[in-house]
Amino acid sequence: MNKIILKYLTQKLEYILICLLVFFSIIFTSFYNQKQKNFNNNINNLIDNVYLEKTVNNIFNNFKPRYLKIEHEVLKGESFVNILENYNVSKIEINEIVKILKKHINLNNIKTNDYIKLTIDQSQKKLINFSYKISKNKIINLTSKLKSNSFDEEIITTKLTKKIIYKENIITNSLYRAAQNEDIPPSIIIEFARIYGFQVDFQRDIRKNDYFQILFETFFDEKNNNIERGEILFANLNLSGINYPLYFLKDQNYEGHYDENGKSIIKTLMKTPINGARLSSSFGMRKHPIDGFNKMHRGTDFAAPLGTPIMASGDGIITKSGWCGGGGNCVKIKHNSTYQTVYAHMSKFASGIKKGIRVKQGQVIGFVGSTGKSTGPHLHYEVIVDGKRVNSQTLKLPSGKILKGDIRKEFETQKIKLNVLKSEIIIGLN
Repeated sequence: MNKIILKYLTQKLEYILICLLVFFSIIFTSFYNQKQKNFNNNINNLIDNVYLEKTVNNIFNNFKPRYLKIEHEVLKGESFVNILENYNVSKIEINEIVKILKKHINLNNIKTNDYIKLTIDQSQKKLINFSYKISKNKIINLTSKLKSNSFDEEIITTKLTKKIIYKENIITNSLYRAAQNEDIPPSIIIEFARIYGFQVDFQRDIRKNDYFQILFETFFDEKNNNIERGEILFANLNLSGINYPLYFLKDQNYEGHYDENGKSIIKTLMKTPINGARLSSSFGMRKHPIDGFNKMHRGTDFAAPLGTPIMASGDGIITKSGWCGGGGNCVKIKHNSTYQTVYAHMSKFASGIKKGIRVKQGQVIGFVGSTGKSTGPHLHYEVIVDGKRVNSQTLKLPSGKILKGDIRKEFETQKIKLNVLKSEIIIGLN
């Protein structure tokens, strides 16, 4: 009997084992699924936790790279000191930088729209690198010394290629627009107006179909970027069929522009301190456009678009740069013991223009505006001779010097070379 039962159990053992395996598999799977569900719920609850979210966000928001690279464009009125202070550079480092820069440039002549490059170690709150262009082909690079507030100094020189460019055009509207149409750089146009400003009134003297010619230098870097303008080597204005050529003489004692007879274009004052303007009100009695009664107009008004550059009509020292009541923003310049000039209603002053600064003839000192008692954008220009306001348009000014002797021979040689160069460029030989 026992043998029969044992034999039966042996035959059914295989099925019993399979049933047990299935049973435990079901139990294990159910247990695992419940654990996984609990784990996922815990993870989701952790992710959704608002405090954890704020903590993570705070960590990432406050995470900054150690080295911060800055490229700062210089704005009007800024100096090296206040730019560096705005980036929290220490006073010791600023003083060290200023001391080094003084050896290379005039710190009062920092140019608007130039760029200063900085690298700051945010963890150490330390300036690592300072870079600034100190000339058309030189960059000063200052690198911080380890465990010190001093800097290693390096001057990087860029190789520049000089090109001589010739342009000409007929004037149908204004000289400025005709020059712009030939892609002549604005700085060259301003210089062209400056050298002719001693003898030409750009509003009254220029007629439709007059034309200009200009031969000038420009400098390109290795990437063919136009870096800086050079000199105007030759210029000519044809006014009503008459040529007025000017030639540049490069000489330590006589450098400048001369007419074909070797006479310098420089006079005590320029005839017109603004390019492309219209004479809108002459010197003399007139009905004031705002006050409404007749009064003496002791200056000359030139109507021009807002922002047109205004030039100093002669070398001198600025005696005032600020608000002049009815004259709005104005600049006053003392040229010598005899001559003073006033420029009123400016929209703004040029960079660095302030009382006590010495300016050069033709230097941009401000821009046309309509500040003060004014009905529209224009320049009110006054010339004062021995303390008395006079008509700038009828004033007879001393002429420039005339070249003589050996320097005259040098000028004549230079004039021939420039005429040949101009002709070669025109016919395509150069």
